[in-house]
Amino acid sequence: MAFDLDCSPIRGFPSFRGQSNYPGLWWFSKTREHIGYESWVERDHLMALDADPAVIGVASQPFRLHWGDGRHHVPDYFVRLSDGSARVLDVRSDNRISEADAELFDRSDQACRSLGWTYRRVGEADPVVTANLRWLSGYRHPRVYRPAVAAALQAAFDSARPLMAGVRSVGEAIMVLPVLFHLLWHGQLGVDLCGAVLAEDSIVGPALSR
Repeated sequence: MAFDLDCSPIRGFPSFRGQSNYPGLWWFSKTREHIGYESWVERDHLMALDADPAVIGVASQPFRLHWGDGRHHVPDYFVRLSDGSARVLDVRSDNRISEADAELFDRSDQACRSLGWTYRRVGEADPVVTANLRWLSGYRHPRVYRPAVAAALQAAFDSARPLMAGVRSVGEAIMVLPVLFHLLWHGQLGVDLCGAVLAEDSIVGPALSR
């Protein structure tokens, strides 16, 4: 079933004094537009979607599902993948799922599968991966990219080596590091984002699949 990513959210995010969650907007680098999130947990998953090379676009609060018994549900995100397939995502921490929520998520899964879409309910993201992506995300904007420096970095890390060793072989760190972080965010060079927080001795090499 076709679904257009160029659509407005079907509902807005409430904002009021004393609320426990923190809504906001994330600048999605793939489509260069702002996409809403309703909590920091949602933001972390939206950030991961932005960094995922298999993702080409995301729509927030994309549609409302209705059932014959009067129940309804708005999933958090519709995700379009590069192979043309689709994923629907609900973000909810494990300790915040009631029996009624679990039933709605199960119904949503069935509805999505009937349309040929994948459905996932996710909780809090891995803290190490999130910390690394949060750092790299500060360098995701195209203005950071410098073609000559990027080419030199690609050559320097043609074989895997420690991060700072490769950076120093190219030039001054203050000029080179932003471009390196840009390349890592966009998957044009590879580094393990899961094992530890990025450091001078992190091993960087050719692009890896995430």
